[in-house]
Amino acid sequence: MSKGRARLAIAQGVSVWVLEAPHGFGDAAVHAHHAIQITASLSGDLALSTGMETLREPILAVKADAPHRFEARGLLAFVFVEPESQMGRALTASLFSERPLVALDHSRLAALFRPLAATFENGLGRDELLRVGGGIVEQLAPGTRVRLPDPRIQAIIDYAAAHLDEPLSLETASRGIYLSSSRLRHLFVEQTGLAFKTYILWLRLVRAVQSYSEGCNLTEAAHEAGFSDSAHFSRIFKRTFGLPATTLTRT
Repeated sequence: MSKGRARLAIAQGVSVWVLEAPHGFGDAAVHAHHAIQITASLSGDLALSTGMETLREPILAVKADAPHRFEARGLLAFVFVEPESQMGRALTASLFSERPLVALDHSRLAALFRPLAATFENGLGRDELLRVGGGIVEQLAPGTRVRLPDPRIQAIIDYAAAHLDEPLSLETASRGIYLSSSRLRHLFVEQTGLAFKTYILWLRLVRAVQSYSEGCNLTEAAHEAGFSDSAHFSRIFKRTFGLPATTLTRT
């Protein structure tokens, strides 16, 4: 794949990526990430596969932590939503009751995605990208009643997110939460779907991508998120998103 262009915006719980690859993303590997993924083809082609099925539709969604691979060419928009957030829980309940990969109603959503097609020409910034992403999520799960995360687990997540530049352990992040170690680890997996160490790696990856989107180079972004070096960050990025981190070449 020749390098294209990228524009990213990240806020708590949601991120919006617009990627352009005129010659395609055919080298994407099978991967899984701890976020709900909504992908739209703004121009060109799009196919997503879970190994069990392949869908070729303009707008597709993948459940968090579901292994998948995509093939695409042209201009793509990705909306990633943290599954622990209220939006994420609403989307999971609304979209993925039967399958981890679903096609979404293009006629219903196309107008919401349309502003992203002019991302590079109009210089859309962080606030506009997030406004569009938020509107898409709201359309998919309007007012859905969801069960919020256990407040003890939410407290651990909040602590970890604020201390990514430090060594982290579940014991450190859970001070003041009076549960046995085994019960706490079980509850964390039950609520997030991941072991604590794996979840921290996900938080570090999101932090690095956010730092990169705000102007850091890949080495600076890796260090700010607690990775040992840019090579470590790049390996985790490829394993998580199926593409090399250099895909994020900015305009």
